[in-house]
Amino acid sequence: MKLSEVKQILPTLENVEFQLENGTFVPEHFHVTEVGIIKKNFIDCGGVIRNEEVANFQLWNANDFEHRLKPNKLLNIITLSEEKLNIQDLEIEVEYQNETIGKYDLAFNGKNFVLKNKTTACLAQDACGIPAEKQKIILRESTDKTSSCSPNSGCC
Repeated sequence: MKLSEVKQILPTLENVEFQLENGTFVPEHFHVTEVGIIKKNFIDCGGVIRNEEVANFQLWNANDFEHRLKPNKLLNIITLSEEKLNIQDLEIEVEYQNETIGKYDLAFNGKNFVLKNKTTACLAQDACGIPAEKQKIILRESTDKTSSCSPNSGCC
């Protein structure tokens, strides 16, 4: 989800709620402690130089259990961050402390923002000799009748 999408959604909400993919909600007294840009310059295992850039939200829970971040307040934080840090319309990555600091993609399910689990991946699988994943075919749904046998054909 891009920053512009969050800015369009926020004015339509009464409350800002974040939910993990497993259905667990981030406690409603969370804070957004950072909005910024994270730049990552790296070389993958195939020797290709890569650059990634995301807008970052950091969520944090304190012991001020009555705190509620309202949509307009978050919109103001985003607007100030765009002005002061020259943040472009980037994909958003959310940092949230669970067992460790997790990084999540962001989605919206029509009511809540959803923290989508991120996964690691090899970006140069061909250079690493990782075989391409084989396509799985369900034989009973195959329309190719020329390469299959019939029950009474005697072939098997």
